[in-house]
Amino acid sequence: MSRLRLLFLVESGTDVRLVEGLAEHFDLSIIARKIDGGVEISWPPAADVPSIVGPSGRAAFARFVFRETIRRKSDFDVVLVQGYGPAALAANSSRQFTGKPVVLLICSPVEAYYRCRVAHPNGRPYQKHEAVLLDFFARANALSGPDYVVLSHHLEDVVRHHGARRVRNIPIYGVDTQLFTPPLQSKSGLKNQLQLPTDGTLIFFSSRVAPEKDSETLLRAMRRLLDSGHNLWLLHRSGGYRQFLRDAESFGLLERIIATDAVHPHRELPLDYQACDLCVQASREEGLGFSPLEALACETPVIATAVGGLKETIINGQTGWSYPVGDDQKLAACIAEVISTPEEAKRRATIGRQLVCDRFDRRLVFRQFADFVANLSGISEVHA
Repeated sequence: MSRLRLLFLVESGTDVRLVEGLAEHFDLSIIARKIDGGVEISWPPAADVPSIVGPSGRAAFARFVFRETIRRKSDFDVVLVQGYGPAALAANSSRQFTGKPVVLLICSPVEAYYRCRVAHPNGRPYQKHEAVLLDFFARANALSGPDYVVLSHHLEDVVRHHGARRVRNIPIYGVDTQLFTPPLQSKSGLKNQLQLPTDGTLIFFSSRVAPEKDSETLLRAMRRLLDSGHNLWLLHRSGGYRQFLRDAESFGLLERIIATDAVHPHRELPLDYQACDLCVQASREEGLGFSPLEALACETPVIATAVGGLKETIINGQTGWSYPVGDDQKLAACIAEVISTPEEAKRRATIGRQLVCDRFDRRLVFRQFADFVANLSGISEVHA
């Protein structure tokens, strides 16, 4: 049986793990907005996926999407759009001409991320008219009646507040629990292999540098702990690592930071999680948060803020430690507790890995998504 043809519309960049998972289950093609100074897909995918890069301006890209989906309507069976911005509205508007189902994939609470700019000293300032536009596109897309796929119950609440009616919770791209596994050798051995510090405690922070990720609270907590005599190191991997180093320098932490660009998500990232002693997700807002799930899959203890989708996975006392948003004193206390109670940290991380295997394994969630799309199209079987 031939596979369903899926057209994936990408307005703000996407993760290679999502692209590769979709390519395993569908005849996939991509139309992506050009990201000036960045990349449309985080890494080159292993699969050969036909791709078109459209204009960089959001309005121009939306017009491009509208024209291309109509022109190419015989080339696809279903449209998947990441987000609920102008491109999503263009795809929804084209349905009357294509007759093809449109699914909106919601990975983050965009308006909440935008509000995080209000109190943040760096980055592009908050603009009220932009906030109004975000709300307009969110509600206009919901009114047009597409199907939604969200990563968490939190995101389901977000889109239902917009007016969405048909919503499925499927956390793609999930976690590859065959790659992200407990280490087979000691952490000290892995640290030596990766040329990371072997003395003290190594904390992993892999979030991008953005107002909603709140790296400053983590740096303040680390400063507190170093001043009280703890021996700590912080490993950071992201495209914004240069800004992270500048921020660390302002806290007098530069000598305690190892920061580089993002590493390959299959070949190198699992080793970082396995080598580190704990992982911190300091977000002020979060749709789901895959970094903590990848850490737990490696049985690395996790500390995360009690916010958004993180509250569904990092359960204080069960799968990790949680603390209030922006509270560096509470975060420092959590880090100190992880360090001082290694058996408890191991217990919570072990429970966490089971959670990831049961609910977030990539094979499971992509099968769920493939079945969902097949039902939309009236086809009962699409598995590769």
